Amino acid sequence: MDVALLVVGAFVAAAISGSAGFGGALLLLPLLTAVVGAEQAVPLLTVVQLVGNLSRAGLGFRVIAWKPVGWFLLGAIPLSVVGAVSFVSLPKDLVTRAIGVAVLVFAILKYTGVLRFKPSTVVLVAGGGVTGLLSGLVGSAGPLGAAIFLSLGLAPVAYIASEATTALAMHATKTVVYGSMITLDQEFWLLGALLGVAMIAGTWAAKRFISTATPAGFERYVLVLLAALGIYLIIAG
Repeated sequence: MDVALLVVGAFVAAAISGSAGFGGALLLLPLLTAVVGAEQAVPLLTVVQLVGNLSRAGLGFRVIAWKPVGWFLLGAIPLSVVGAVSFVSLPKDLVTRAIGVAVLVFAILKYTGVLRFKPSTVVLVAGGGVTGLLSGLVGSAGPLGAAIFLSLGLAPVAYIASEATTALAMHATKTVVYGSMITLDQEFWLLGALLGVAMIAGTWAAKRFISTATPAGFERYVLVLLAALGIYLIIAG
């Protein structure tokens, strides 16, 4: 029963992430924690997200915005290592609530038109660093990375694939770090593979939605989800 619940949760998480570029991981994490425990939940979430983001990046590979992706990863990769090494020692509840506040403020300012900017190289590198650090600490900081890529004005499929590419690189890095710090047995990898299949199915379902969305309507949809997820993180963190 627990495994079936995780499979359904992974499918739903992938459908949300595949249609908005974020959110699924942070909703899946409490479920993983309840079933496998806190110590295994973050590494398992990382492995599952690795597969999910690989499928999202693959479905939109031809339209990935490689230049901003590269600048973002310049900050994200090294600091995701720092976060992954430190994740056992910092208060995750406080970090999660801080992410929620930042995401909620961004969504409100962006929706009301107060915040209008095109991320520069400095913003991409710095934003990548903050996202990578927090991702290593709490398992995922997708909403922060999504907020930065949303401001690039990319078409929906390009936005999803580009953000997924950065997440893919961060999760791959963290998987190596977690594997060197924590004993991950065969049962862990089997469960990760099963949930990964569910993530691929959810991503495929979401692709049909974003392929027909208009850029303006898609941005409003993402901002509403960002605000909702920000509130969720503040309350549930």
